[in-house]
Amino acid sequence: MKKVYFAGSIRGGRTDAELYKRVISYIQRTDRVLTKHVGSPELNVLEQGKDRDKAIYEQDTGWLRECDVVIAECTSPSLGVGYELAYAEAHGKPVHIFYDRTKTQLSAMLTGDAYFRIHPYEAEEDIYPELDVILRT
Repeated sequence: MKKVYFAGSIRGGRTDAELYKRVISYIQRTDRVLTKHVGSPELNVLEQGKDRDKAIYEQDTGWLRECDVVIAECTSPSLGVGYELAYAEAHGKPVHIFYDRTKTQLSAMLTGDAYFRIHPYEAEEDIYPELDVILRT
């Protein structure tokens, strides 16, 4: 069973939260998602403050160091997700980035970095066979 760090936009916008929830549920059929809260529709994006933000940073970077693989959904741009991806790369974690090519163009900072495995898709059902391959390797 792999420990998966799922990354998706939180403060950058929650338009894809339902997609995150479905992808996380799919991964959880066989593996452990450390960040399952990312798919929660009840996630309070307004809860902020220096102490709270420090706790989030400590928790998330700890999970990134602990995980076996990072799976990110990057259709909605997010500074936090970008940071998580760079942190994962710096710590040698495999990183798989998904994005809906019909809705966005991924940053050249991601597509230009050969370290990241990029998985463009046009329909949600295209995501799941890719996840099967990622989680079985």
